[in-house]
Amino acid sequence: MAAAAQLGNLQEEATCSICLEYFTDPVMIIDCGHNFCRSCITQSWEGRDGNFPCPQCREISSGRNLRPNRQLGNMVEIAKQLHLPPVKPPEENLCEKHDEKLRLFCAEDQRMICWVCRESKEHKTHSASPIEEAAEEHKVKLQEWLRRLKKEEEYSLESKVKEEEQYKTMRNKLRTETKKIESEFEKLWQLLKDNEQTLQRRLEEMEKRITIVENANITKLSNQITSLKALITEIEKKCETPAWELLKDVRSTLSRCDNVKIQCREVVKSYKVMVTLDPDTAHPELLLSDGGRRVKRMDTAQPLPATPKRFTSYLTCVLGSEGFISGRHYWEVQLLQEGIEWHVGVAAESVNRKGAITWSPEGGVWVVRGLRGQYSALTSPQTALSPLEKPLKLGVYLDYEGGRLSLYNADSMELLYSFPQAPFTQRLFPYFYLWGAELRLV
Repeated sequence: MAAAAQLGNLQEEATCSICLEYFTDPVMIIDCGHNFCRSCITQSWEGRDGNFPCPQCREISSGRNLRPNRQLGNMVEIAKQLHLPPVKPPEENLCEKHDEKLRLFCAEDQRMICWVCRESKEHKTHSASPIEEAAEEHKVKLQEWLRRLKKEEEYSLESKVKEEEQYKTMRNKLRTETKKIESEFEKLWQLLKDNEQTLQRRLEEMEKRITIVENANITKLSNQITSLKALITEIEKKCETPAWELLKDVRSTLSRCDNVKIQCREVVKSYKVMVTLDPDTAHPELLLSDGGRRVKRMDTAQPLPATPKRFTSYLTCVLGSEGFISGRHYWEVQLLQEGIEWHVGVAAESVNRKGAITWSPEGGVWVVRGLRGQYSALTSPQTALSPLEKPLKLGVYLDYEGGRLSLYNADSMELLYSFPQAPFTQRLFPYFYLWGAELRLV
């Protein structure tokens, strides 16, 4: 077995990586040290006046710096005398068009190609890299998707349990109320029978509506969890396969990742609420318009009464009209003009309106900040953010009972930041701070 392995190594070392046959008149590229048949490398460089790339490592040589490799030629002759069969790649790793080994991955077309394809008009201007390198890059992407999907699966499972517990509580309350009503009507059955029947119908209709909503939400979460589990299993298996197998259907896998992200986005967006700005809280330098859906900062302050609710310090802030003390809620904020700085998130009802504000969850403020094109979550200490795309529309998702606040790029639904889970104890209001910026609620 060991001797067979050594013969295989000898056979591989004596084979040209371009023609996949034994070397004929082998020459070495001086700059990188790789060997090829003289005719193969000459044909590969045909038509080039400068910048000659190595077909194996792509290192660029300024000239045709070739040196005969007589020692390699002697080794090839020895291999030929052993009558070893020429090295052939496995059928599944050959180019269907040129019957050559697939060694490169075209970034533009997202598929594997051979060296002949690389020099063709179809791919000559495209960016290509060795299969192993491309596989490693895509493996990193798939592992990142795996991390995100597992995290989303975990949250979906938690949400499902909480949804079921809430509906169970609602049903228990409903049954208790039903028994109470039945007990009261038992005493006055002769006089109030008609009213009893009316109320019973209302209760039945209420239970039907609860069941309809419950089934829709639970089904949606169950389907999402099923999709996440299937995709996670697929990606885990794919990451363990060889490079050519990993890349074979990688576009389809990444596309399904995007589809799952869209499903997750739809679950979040199903809790969308209408949010308006409270003019009684707006700093005098903030101008509200469009029915309290738009706000921008002005150069001069308006003559507004300094009520207890109004922000009157140097911080130009405004709260939403609606406060939340339970449930799940989602709203979106369009950045019409980024200005110098903006904050978007939620604040506790007790937030300071007349002086300095501690911008952190400890100070009753959960926000993401944009400051001159840089983004961060205002935690203690601050958490720098590096979104894949510049967020022009923000999505804010509040799960009050779950103690979770998450902010998204509403266009791509990329998660910008999710504050660590902690119980909320006060009524929370949508919160905005502007310095030269202009926002609109959509």
